[in-house]
Amino acid sequence: MEQYVIKGGHPLIGEIEVEGAKNAALSILTAAIMINESIMINNIPDVSDINVLLEAFIIIGATVKRIDRHTVQINGGTIDSVSVNCEFVKRIRASYYLVGALLGKYRKAEVPLPGGCNIGSRPIDQHLKGFRALGADVSVHHGVIVASADNLRGAHIFLDIVSVGATINIILAASLAKGNTVIENAAREPYVVDVANFLNGMGADIKGAGTDIIRIKGVEHLHSKSYSIMPDLIEAGTYMFAAAATRGNVLIKNVIPKHLEAMMTKLKEIGCIVEEFDEAVRVCAKWKLKKTYVKTLPYPGFPTDMHPQIAVALTLASGISIVTESIFENRFKYVDELIRMGAHIKVERNTVIIEGTSKLTGARISVPDLRAGAALVIAGLAAEGITVVDDIIYIQRGYENFEQKLRSLGAKIEKVSSETEIQKFMFRAG
Repeated sequence: MEQYVIKGGHPLIGEIEVEGAKNAALSILTAAIMINESIMINNIPDVSDINVLLEAFIIIGATVKRIDRHTVQINGGTIDSVSVNCEFVKRIRASYYLVGALLGKYRKAEVPLPGGCNIGSRPIDQHLKGFRALGADVSVHHGVIVASADNLRGAHIFLDIVSVGATINIILAASLAKGNTVIENAAREPYVVDVANFLNGMGADIKGAGTDIIRIKGVEHLHSKSYSIMPDLIEAGTYMFAAAATRGNVLIKNVIPKHLEAMMTKLKEIGCIVEEFDEAVRVCAKWKLKKTYVKTLPYPGFPTDMHPQIAVALTLASGISIVTESIFENRFKYVDELIRMGAHIKVERNTVIIEGTSKLTGARISVPDLRAGAALVIAGLAAEGITVVDDIIYIQRGYENFEQKLRSLGAKIEKVSSETEIQKFMFRAG
């Protein structure tokens, strides 16, 4: 089993470029199988979630060709099954997009219930509500979503909660339904805008993406058009808070600064210097960080996927900070690991209360989920001494070349797979 071993205490300094957004890529790649022509998708991150999804496409008959590490050509015209009968696809949350895509294209789909990180209850009832409103019969049998429709027709759908996944899934199905669909209380995240832009480029008629009311006029078919995935705002945010926690100075390139406004605001509040450029941001932490209050909210609020990262930075801030989680109730598994490292932190219901300390110390810690894993690596980078991070398979789901990128900023971090390799690292690190 692979691990990270880290010698902390070194500020991150330099420049780094983020990859395409995993969350956008998963939905856009799935939308690509809705046409019967070859289509080229660029700026795809090379992470395990993407590779699992592409393998699922191959299993149902789609033609998938990797042009290079970040470019794939897909042809959905060779699909010969709407039953995604593969156990491994359950490992990724975004497998549910296959329901919307296959239902829209073929009027039927059978897809296993999704897995992903255990960060709390993430029901798919809003997805199913949307499909039913469009005229589909939907049920769940033995852990499989079964959906079918003689005809898909436009409908007025009000989402009971703001859900990125449900918004995108309904867009996929409604794009090829007959008539007009209106989604109210829709998610406004950039991922929704990116998939809508992609579909519109292929001939769909979607208006209002990025607002809470999205209007879709169904079309008979879609056509091929190459597309480049948007930059990953969560990867960018992770390096921004890594710079803050390590008292570093990092220029993060290939970003859309507008997407990072909530994070930049908090970084300024805690005492960082933040510079904004056309396609880059710089974060410099010259002084000890200051306390703040954070509440996670749907976009454009502070992202839930950045909750653990800012919490780590705040363990090293002056005073008492509070992080309130309003999206997922089980985002707090990282807390026990931070306590092992000397953090003064406790959970009360959906809130983390953090009393800043002067330092963290290295320890052996375990990754509970993707974003918490990235945050715990940041803690190791900021801590004194050696930190060993177990279960890094979660981190590899969403970050490409994580340890290599951190090393380019001066971090002392290596991927290892045995106790012997850990001892060798410790000897070299001194």
